[in-house]
Amino acid sequence: MADSVLVVLISALVLAGAVALIAIALRRRRKRRKARGNPNPAGDYARRANWAPTSGKLNFSSFVYMDVDGDGAYGVADRPMAGIMVRLYDERGTFLAAARSNGAGFANFPMSSKRRSAAIQRPGVYRFSVSVPPGWRASSANEVQAVRLLEAPGSMVGLAGEGLPKPVGLAPVRTVSGGTPAGAGAILSIMGKGRLLESRTLPADAAFRFPLGADANEIVIAGSGLDRRLALSAYPVDLGLLAPGALASDAALKAIGFDDITLRGLCKVPSGHAGLDWRNLNVMARDHTANSEGYVNGNVSGAYIAYTSSGHPAEFGRAAPFGFHSAMLTAAWLASEGEVALVESWLGEELIASAEIVLSALAPVHYAPMLKAVTRVKISTRHHWQAVLDDLVVAL
Repeated sequence: MADSVLVVLISALVLAGAVALIAIALRRRRKRRKARGNPNPAGDYARRANWAPTSGKLNFSSFVYMDVDGDGAYGVADRPMAGIMVRLYDERGTFLAAARSNGAGFANFPMSSKRRSAAIQRPGVYRFSVSVPPGWRASSANEVQAVRLLEAPGSMVGLAGEGLPKPVGLAPVRTVSGGTPAGAGAILSIMGKGRLLESRTLPADAAFRFPLGADANEIVIAGSGLDRRLALSAYPVDLGLLAPGALASDAALKAIGFDDITLRGLCKVPSGHAGLDWRNLNVMARDHTANSEGYVNGNVSGAYIAYTSSGHPAEFGRAAPFGFHSAMLTAAWLASEGEVALVESWLGEELIASAEIVLSALAPVHYAPMLKAVTRVKISTRHHWQAVLDDLVVAL
């Protein structure tokens, strides 16, 4: 009896294997035939007659952008954001899928009435929910949207929406932080279009961190020789440890970008670029590396950024002293969210400034020490992940 069962089992396995081999052979045959193409030219440009849905999938997308100007509408000043999580729910509130926005800002959800693997398979009302990062706000006030999808028999996938989700704008809640040296207090004034919005007393030998309102566009610090003035960007500001003798507010500043180094996707920053020597910094197109959120979000101008090669310490400088005003610093990957950058500024053999800056892959930190004279700046990271650098501002 046992032998009979074994024979049946072996026969079934042989038959299943034979069926699988036949199926593989047929599939390969179809692929070869499709690759060869049709020898008959009559149908090369024929109008479609059968408008039944295909077996393909179509992305139904939620678009997320960095609202640089904070106006809640996607405009020319704004940039697509990578790495933002979007979740999809059906009309009963059942969770269906989650996707992160890609380098172009799109979180894609496959749609098909014929493919069981598609996230969206049938008509109904679907809810798209953008996960707003901590310390950010949805400036467009539409992070949760409902969209109705209808049957569309003539469409490619048999479904069509009444519209796509509207673009979702995100903006970081801006702050200004830094520290004061021992024995030196000062007044920090937050300005908006030339008008005083708020004043803060900075006690001596203390760290500070204050929120910046949406209308703030400049900060002014006065007292104890710590005087300085900084035009604000769309990002949080870290001034480092304030020191006397900062760059004058009328100093001739030069913004160094990385868009004029190469037309290729990646190369090492050559010494001599912008009149400085460079070590262990690579320049790269923002979309050269897939799923690299910080390379996309840390790119604040043009299409190229610089980053610390393989996460190793990097430097820029020259023999003659120059002013180091500021730089945009970003973590390269969401997997390194919270990485700490150490920025050390040297004048000859003397370390004149050092700052530890917590990085995010979602947006840069505007590090602005405004140092009058340095010869070398070193950037390293605590855990040896890549740090992204853009819009370096110096006085040469």
